[in-house]
Amino acid sequence: MSEPGVVARADTPVKTAAGLLVEHGVTALPVVDSEDHVLGEVTELDLVRDRFPRDPRYSSDAEGRADLPPGVVGELMSPRITGIDPETDVTDLVKVLLEERIRSVPVVEDGRLIGMVTGRDLVRTLARNDDLLAREISYRLSFLGGQGRWTVRVHEGTAVITDEFDSAEDRHVARVLAESVPGVLRARCAVAGSE
Repeated sequence: MSEPGVVARADTPVKTAAGLLVEHGVTALPVVDSEDHVLGEVTELDLVRDRFPRDPRYSSDAEGRADLPPGVVGELMSPRITGIDPETDVTDLVKVLLEERIRSVPVVEDGRLIGMVTGRDLVRTLARNDDLLAREISYRLSFLGGQGRWTVRVHEGTAVITDEFDSAEDRHVARVLAESVPGVLRARCAVAGSE
């Protein structure tokens, strides 16, 4: 999760919101009220809708457009996403992103915005270095049987953990600990000498 950083209010002018997206390199802004309660979200596509008139040189409409597009974010935001809980499992988060075909989701606690999770945050997690993942798993496992009990190798996000002892229960705990490390796709445990 990232800090929410930049937000829009319902009365934020569309041009200002577009500038915020460009300046901060994001594709959507959460829209919040004065107490940071999430009202909805405004995306790049929401902002560009009806903003580009036809080239008058090629238009048969001599009068041009009579109506103006909405002027403030509150008139065009998408209210469908109200946010996810900070304890939401990443699998459920990915499901929301994919099913809703969105790039970011506000993280909300007690109705207030506390952060954002984007597809880029998830990709950054997947891209974590295998050596770094192995060190983090080893550190966590050092509390389960001490230093030297476990040997950890990680390749393409898959961890192979070798246990110097023969405890199925400890290996189960080791696998669960390893798979809780962000960026580890799966973990497998074996007893030393059985591989």
